[in-house]
Amino acid sequence: MKKRIYERMEHLFEEMVRVRRHLHMYPELSFEEVETAAFIADYQRELGLEVQMNVGGNGVVARLKGGKPGKTVAIRADFDALPIQEENDVSYKSKNDGIMHACGHDAHTAIALGIAKAFSEVKDELVGNIVFIHQHAEEVDPGGAKSMIKDGALENVDAIFATHMENYIPIDHIWHNDSYILAACDDFKITIKGKGGHAAFPQDSPDIILIGTQIINQLHHITSRKIDPLKSSVITIGAFHAGEAANIIPASAVMEGTARMFEESVRKNIEKSIRQITEHTCKAYGVDYEIEYIHGYPATKNDSYINQLLVNEASNVIPKENILKVEPNMGTEDFSYFSQKVPATYFFTGSANEELGITYPYHHPKFDIDEKALLNAAKIMSGAIVEFLNENN
Repeated sequence: MKKRIYERMEHLFEEMVRVRRHLHMYPELSFEEVETAAFIADYQRELGLEVQMNVGGNGVVARLKGGKPGKTVAIRADFDALPIQEENDVSYKSKNDGIMHACGHDAHTAIALGIAKAFSEVKDELVGNIVFIHQHAEEVDPGGAKSMIKDGALENVDAIFATHMENYIPIDHIWHNDSYILAACDDFKITIKGKGGHAAFPQDSPDIILIGTQIINQLHHITSRKIDPLKSSVITIGAFHAGEAANIIPASAVMEGTARMFEESVRKNIEKSIRQITEHTCKAYGVDYEIEYIHGYPATKNDSYINQLLVNEASNVIPKENILKVEPNMGTEDFSYFSQKVPATYFFTGSANEELGITYPYHHPKFDIDEKALLNAAKIMSGAIVEFLNENN
């Protein structure tokens, strides 16, 4: 079956490109993906799959039942776009002003639909089932994964695969990891409240800016002095707003930051430390404060067995030396919610091509991909699906 699926993916390559380009021309923002969801649902229905819309919001789940009973494997493909004005001069340039598929979600969707079409043609021979989880709203917290899971998207699923286009990697390469591959991400907002006053009389009012810098300085000590040095984490303050004039001590200051890590114990420790530092520093200076701490996506952790299935299959598609195990990075993804529930793997598919000028990173207005990445990812995941179902049925 695998050979036939490979042949079908080759034959379907041009169709995957057409689908990707159509989606690229009509992007929709997170939680607004009505037309995209309808396009996906119509495509899957035409293949004869059981389709459920409005799963956890705008999500679409399509189920392909094999001719023989067995395990169920899923593919997750996100389909929301970003609020970016596209600067590419291509025939498939976004037609929706200020919105662009600058993260490859159009490609992810085209890959999933291509795989669905290939397997629908041999479903009578398939031992087991395939579920296509088309996820809305990956780009904006709280994301679509959590609500789709709550609405039954993972029902009876035994394993799940996902990929991401990656322009830090050249075409015909993949990056993978048997364990953590992406971090957890929390955001926080600290508001310090004083009373304000004249700069010439600092004794009469707390210096809010000084207090804020003291807090920031101490927050940056958390990762080096409160966390095990063998456990990675990072805290970044991205915004600090206070004051309007040189001779006025402001009445308040607001700072916003992000904390990223892999292990839940580290996550709890960081939140606790941020709260303690803010509380005790403000108390020492006699000012009030508020903390808004938002728990974002958890870390994405791959299952070693599922990941190795994928790695072994990748060697049939691209040169073995181009299959690279990499250290996890501090990016974040709500695929993590799926990986918490069932054995999973998430990997990066190389989509850059320097000769074609396709080198801009995702979330850039000139982001584009070498579309051969569609075929590579589709073959790798298709082969891994066949191997999983053969080994577990």
